[in-house]
Amino acid sequence: MSLHPDVRLNLARSNLLLIDDNEQALEVLASIFRGFGVHRQVKCGSAADAQGVLRSREIDLIVCDTVMPDMDGYSFVRWLRREGPDEARFAPVIMLTGHAARSTIESSRDCGANFIVSKPFTPEVLLQRIYWVAKDERSMVRSDTYVGPDRRFRNTGPPLGVKGRRKDDLSAHIGTAKDPNMDQDEIDNLLKPQRAAL
Repeated sequence: MSLHPDVRLNLARSNLLLIDDNEQALEVLASIFRGFGVHRQVKCGSAADAQGVLRSREIDLIVCDTVMPDMDGYSFVRWLRREGPDEARFAPVIMLTGHAARSTIESSRDCGANFIVSKPFTPEVLLQRIYWVAKDERSMVRSDTYVGPDRRFRNTGPPLGVKGRRKDDLSAHIGTAKDPNMDQDEIDNLLKPQRAAL
């Protein structure tokens, strides 16, 4: 499942916030993103530090670990979506987890994250998720119990240029027409009421 060769993604002007309490993991993430061309990075070892950053800086993408002491990734994203600064409230969030159990995926979805990536991951997988986030057209939803991207997107299929994982994902490819296009008179004749033969 790789990106289409024609896909181009320029991340050079992106402002990235990386959040992980594991210093080595944070450095590996930063290195991967430098390889993607992202040089404006802010690294935080806790969700509390990240809250301070969001109050003072513009951020385009947040990559956050799920498990951290004091405030975990789920609580951080819930705070971001409900109480975070207005300019950051709907910033896309990719969550990282070492345990991809169903409950972890559901918790990430329900807190308002855009996507979740299971560790260990390759840079290619991470880049695919960033591409999905960049091309995601889901609207943001606000309700009493949920704030975040609309969770109803399964039947739209993956973004153009990305091969889907499910056998029933819709194809974004539109083939060549099998029949010639009709002219307007032919279309009008099809839509004109006809007298039924008795």
